[in-house]
Amino acid sequence: MQAYLHGAERFKDTDETTGVFIKRIRWIAFEMEDVIDEFTYKLEDKHGGFAAKMKKRIKHVDTWCRLALKLQGIRGRLRHAKQMKKDYMLTEMDTYNGASLPHAKPATQALGFTRDDDLVGVEENREKMIQWLTGDLEEQRSRISTVWGMPGVGKTTLVAHVYNAVKVEFDAAAWITVSKSYNFEDLLKKIAREFGIVVDVDNMEMRSLGKAIHNYLQGKTYILILDDVWIADVWTQIRNLFPTDSIDRYVITARNHEVSLLATGNGAIHLEPLQAHHAWLLFCREAFWNDAMKECPLELRNLAARFIRKCNGLPVAIACIGRLLSQKHPIPTEWGNVYMELELQSAKNVMPDVDMVLKVSLEDLPYDLKNCFLHCALFPEDYPIKRRRVMRQWITAGLIKEKGTKHWRKWQRDT
Repeated sequence: MQAYLHGAERFKDTDETTGVFIKRIRWIAFEMEDVIDEFTYKLEDKHGGFAAKMKKRIKHVDTWCRLALKLQGIRGRLRHAKQMKKDYMLTEMDTYNGASLPHAKPATQALGFTRDDDLVGVEENREKMIQWLTGDLEEQRSRISTVWGMPGVGKTTLVAHVYNAVKVEFDAAAWITVSKSYNFEDLLKKIAREFGIVVDVDNMEMRSLGKAIHNYLQGKTYILILDDVWIADVWTQIRNLFPTDSIDRYVITARNHEVSLLATGNGAIHLEPLQAHHAWLLFCREAFWNDAMKECPLELRNLAARFIRKCNGLPVAIACIGRLLSQKHPIPTEWGNVYMELELQSAKNVMPDVDMVLKVSLEDLPYDLKNCFLHCALFPEDYPIKRRRVMRQWITAGLIKEKGTKHWRKWQRDT
């Protein structure tokens, strides 16, 4: 059943009927696992001799009957699911061949790190931002720059590159991810931590913490990045924390035009999707990163153009699909399989724009890694995830199967 789910998982967004069927099979598999786990737990009692073990097993006779009834119910639901598959002609999952994707290892990136190659089509905006932030640093007044645009257009990438380039010019620098579900108290704690203010942030009152931030920044030159701000009230709530006798620069990234109006003077930048030639350049840099010329072979250009059109000029989507393709053999059949997968996910507009492309990359993960990745959704937004801790949770939850020592270490590096 698990093997069947591994193959059928990619079809769950094809249509509503198929999605309901796969969901039902998945829950039946979960029920079976629960029955097996409970049976194994009750049976594997290693304490005492033969007579003691038999006595305990007889004691659990009610449990055996209950589990047997559960299994009968599961068998009935499996028969019903099988009939449902036949009645609704859900045969595509059995006959689909050619579009199965070989398992690829996901590329990893260091958070907050960007390369020059990541910036395509925004060089002018980069220079403009650097000038705004570092020009006239002796001038004692605040400046706010905003970068806004639709999701996936590259706001954070641009600002991260500029931030890494200019932060050495300031006495203090901090990067804060705000997000839609921000909490004012947590926001203050983040600001204090990122600026490196040595106070017990977890046990301080908000008034005292705000004063500590104010005192620390007084007389300094500093830069603060507020990434992913959804409402202008975020700035209204925190602006009084910052001293007025300092040289301070602020950069705010946002999706909404309303937030961009916080910019000082003409300090707002509206990022739009890439033009066609810039989209092609970024795609080739990602898909052929290990090629000296970074050029697309002639036999793949038609497919490459189709991939790029799917991405609608969004840099995040282009980079994501380019990195996925860089792990495939550069031949039309391999790329064609990935494109068929992309078409499958876009059927009936289930996963539009950048989400659709990211979905394909998720589906291309090995089944065990996919579950591990989805497990991370249990954590709150912007919650710092400890690598060793989350890996122990994966092991406890049975998401990671036992392997040899060599393979286990390799798996650790891959994740």
